[in-house]
Amino acid sequence: MYIVVTGAAGFIGSNLVRALNERGENRIIAVDDLTDGMKFRNLVDCEISHYIDKTDFIEMLLDGTWDGEIMAILHQGACSDTMEHNGKYMMENNYQYSISLLEYCQQDAIPFLYASSAAVYGGGQVFVESREFESPLNVYGYSKYLFDQHVRRRISQGLSAQVAGFRYFNVYGRNEQHKGRMASVAFHHFNQYRDTGKVKLFGAYEGYAEGMQSRDFVSVEDVVKVNLFFLDNPEKSGIFNLGTGRAEPFNAVAVAAVNACRAQQGEVALSLAEMVAQGIVEYIDFPEALKGKYQSYTCADISLLRKAGYQEPFLTVAEGVERYAQQTL
Repeated sequence: MYIVVTGAAGFIGSNLVRALNERGENRIIAVDDLTDGMKFRNLVDCEISHYIDKTDFIEMLLDGTWDGEIMAILHQGACSDTMEHNGKYMMENNYQYSISLLEYCQQDAIPFLYASSAAVYGGGQVFVESREFESPLNVYGYSKYLFDQHVRRRISQGLSAQVAGFRYFNVYGRNEQHKGRMASVAFHHFNQYRDTGKVKLFGAYEGYAEGMQSRDFVSVEDVVKVNLFFLDNPEKSGIFNLGTGRAEPFNAVAVAAVNACRAQQGEVALSLAEMVAQGIVEYIDFPEALKGKYQSYTCADISLLRKAGYQEPFLTVAEGVERYAQQTL
């Protein structure tokens, strides 16, 4: 029996493959699109049974190639570029493809774990898994929102196997280098500091002081742990926020990233005030292109996740960014 990981060469997918390997799971079908060939690096230290292009995989799946051989599908593959405006591509890739996988899993009673997104909440201030709080600001968020609605209807009709969706908040960690501008804030801060000796943050906007726009930043290590918890508990279904339950400001990420770099260079840690005074942290005007399309605040309500039985603590930004630096810098 195989475990399928879609988006396997990507950020979260490759971390899931590695974690499965650490459990002794090597019968893994890695599904992805390697048009960006450099993503292969994320799988070099992983053990898989097969690599299959995502288009070939869905055709093989629906043709019955894998009937009776799949024990679970962990669906992480998607276009995650929030600035992508091609709605046709986004809906085919994130919505219709996901429906095809879900319906196949229900037909063959296969657990299906999938990546949703906090982008479904748009500019709201309440982050609870309920329709009245969901209002995406871009077509990426809409594609995730629409699939979540399909899942809700499917759950209400009764399921033949587990379906669990995770609304990822701001995930950071190892193996995100291929994401370019869509990589995490921590990743960009590492690179800015190493390249220029400074980190740039947005200035005041929407009532938030300089660098105080706040997000729920969650380590990919914690994201993997939650996925594996549900894989181990196939009786648990639903749509769940996956964040830490804490909103931390961009200033905190900058301080953690700079000090992680400084520690590796044998330099003493600095406070935010010291970094600002020394020109290490610099504030810039909020970009016109992002106005009205930007979440200045996110904080996952993780009550449903806790109620489902996941009780592990989540890494703070300071803890998670330091671990990230140790793994990659």
